[in-house]
Amino acid sequence: MTTTPSTPSATVTATAGAIGPEQALARLDELTVIDVRTPGEYAAGHLPGAHNIPLDRLSRALPALSAAAGRRELLVVCAGGVRSAGAVGTLAGHGIAAATLTGGTAAWLRLGHPLERSAGARTAWAMERQVRCAAGALVLAGLAAGRLRPAARLLSAGIAGGLVFSAVTDTCGMARALSLLPLNRTRPDTLDATLDSLSRGAG
Repeated sequence: MTTTPSTPSATVTATAGAIGPEQALARLDELTVIDVRTPGEYAAGHLPGAHNIPLDRLSRALPALSAAAGRRELLVVCAGGVRSAGAVGTLAGHGIAAATLTGGTAAWLRLGHPLERSAGARTAWAMERQVRCAAGALVLAGLAAGRLRPAARLLSAGIAGGLVFSAVTDTCGMARALSLLPLNRTRPDTLDATLDSLSRGAG
């Protein structure tokens, strides 16, 4: 069903909470883009003009995001669309309309759309890649240690069970743990500046 939007919130509702990369590119100057990845992922490449608010800081950003949503539509972005979809749900629960970028920055990049990179900033692998690396390393460590102490193989079994649980529940405890690493944390002053910019409508 097509509706005629009269406010930013109405437009987001009409798009069913999702915007494809091509549509987002065409309307980029009409959107306020919020990247909920870690600072390291954001620094490695983000949509032009995107503001970085890591997912674990979203609750602190609610007032600023509410103010920003009153001016322009919010487009929430992550690497593949899972974290941004969760963020959109959280925002909706607080009465803040937003859309998620279908396929995330991965889909954006596959289509050849431009990314900005933060000069001089620390960069990190995408969180999904960090999780794969950590999980694989722990499984190998458990198997190797199991040659000397068979009980160590329980580590590998635990990681395998955790991955299954992650897939079934669409959550990831390992990602939450990895997000606490220094490379994946944002500086308080950087977040403060971002929230102030969103509240005032600057940038």
